[in-house]
Amino acid sequence: MKDRNSAILFGSGVLAAVAGAASIYIEQQVGFVAAGLCLWGVVALTIGAVRYIRASLYTRTLFRWKQVIVILLIIVFSVVFFAGINYVAARSSYRWDVTQSKQHTLTSNTTGFIQGLKQDVHIAALYVGIPPVYLQNLFKEYERASNRKIKTEIIDPIEQIGYAAQFGNVINSKENKVVVRSGKERRDVDFTRDPLSEEQLTNAIVRVTREERHACFLTGHEEYSLIDKGDKGLAILAKLLEANHISTREVMLGIEGKVPQDCDVLIVAGPHNEFMRKEEVAIEEYLKNGGDALFLIENVVVTTPEKPLTEEERHKNPSLNNILNQWGVNVEEDVVVDLVSHAGNDVGSPATRNYAAHKALTEGLDYTFYVRPRSITVLKDRQPSIKLAHIVMTAPGDKSWAETDRTLKVAFDPLVDTMGPIPLAFVIFEEKKAEMLSDTRIIVFTDADFLTNIYIDQYSNSRMGLNVINWLAESDAKVFVDNKEIKVERLDLTSKQRRQVAALLFLMPLLIAAGGLFVWMKQ
Repeated sequence: MKDRNSAILFGSGVLAAVAGAASIYIEQQVGFVAAGLCLWGVVALTIGAVRYIRASLYTRTLFRWKQVIVILLIIVFSVVFFAGINYVAARSSYRWDVTQSKQHTLTSNTTGFIQGLKQDVHIAALYVGIPPVYLQNLFKEYERASNRKIKTEIIDPIEQIGYAAQFGNVINSKENKVVVRSGKERRDVDFTRDPLSEEQLTNAIVRVTREERHACFLTGHEEYSLIDKGDKGLAILAKLLEANHISTREVMLGIEGKVPQDCDVLIVAGPHNEFMRKEEVAIEEYLKNGGDALFLIENVVVTTPEKPLTEEERHKNPSLNNILNQWGVNVEEDVVVDLVSHAGNDVGSPATRNYAAHKALTEGLDYTFYVRPRSITVLKDRQPSIKLAHIVMTAPGDKSWAETDRTLKVAFDPLVDTMGPIPLAFVIFEEKKAEMLSDTRIIVFTDADFLTNIYIDQYSNSRMGLNVINWLAESDAKVFVDNKEIKVERLDLTSKQRRQVAALLFLMPLLIAAGGLFVWMKQ
């Protein structure tokens, strides 16, 4: 009977202590009822435990001793377990995001970029009224992922008018914006009409922490245009580069005579006509002096047996071998086909993920595909200082090859065709010995269509293009592509409701364990 009374005291003490502690946590204040429950719980718990231990010592049976030891071990284990799991949860970077658009999870590109920040970043949101929960959660994720390099705050410019004045903000109850600052750099992002997105915030951080780079696109030979928003334009690529703090402009060497000095990377995007010799010389001088360039070579013209190619058509879309041969590679007059892995129903548009292990260029990429690419061969007679490596190849095997027949007769001929794997892109690197010159970086792709508006968003084409241009521009910032739509259609709990849910989740396993101990003690 005494044992049963001890168990009842112990059980009621646990319930009272838990109820009192939960009430204090939820209400965030110590009331008379909560204090009384806690006090009674501690007293009952202590009396029950002492009476049970005394009874166990009095009987001195082995079973009693085992019960006492088991109860103490369960209590110690429970305390250690709950403390440990909360510590691990607070320190761990893993999050379980069940929202459809993963709006609470930063993308790997954002995480990788902000983890590498070397300077502090301050983010202030100017928001009138109670800030939305999604904004608070977004800021917390940036702070956590940046190892506290990023500091955030949300300011009500009406209530904190004096503090808000330092941001040069004109008080407007209808305007919401974020001010991102690092050093002397500042970027404002307006999110009055639409929720603030990860893309907007990350791009703003890129702009204030990273030196602007300049990409010059060659024009004058029917290259793909930066301002063309049609299928064959590069408007989407230009927008992505701008988001990565890489400015773009067109350069006509036939008029300017040389590559501008402020060009960090020269991009030749699918020329359809031959270069003048003075233009080739200007590019050669630029590369010899440590310039970096991306060559996107257009495909050769193909036909059918009843329509033979004219001499002009045979030489349409120059290979630029006059320039590239000096760097150890030669672009062939063929079409790479892949019977197994290709985009759509076109065997002349190979899709591949056979990449070289170049972390900055190809890590994490899925398939990329190319429209009628040509093969690239390596020249034996090249300068020893030039280093070459393929970036993209078709899959190995007899199902892909470089087809030399341009009349669309797709059949492997061992006498003139080259069996796969076929290189579609090469990286060229030359370290300059002269102190005044930087290293030369060149990348050659035998297709330009994969970065045009119609194809750039398919597979990993955009990531490949941006990775390549970032590396050529010698930028250490990772690219950001993803654009997640924030839909604020969810259950937003008040702070008290969140504490109620947290208390419930905590108490459920605790009460189950206490119930088990109560039954054990009654036996």
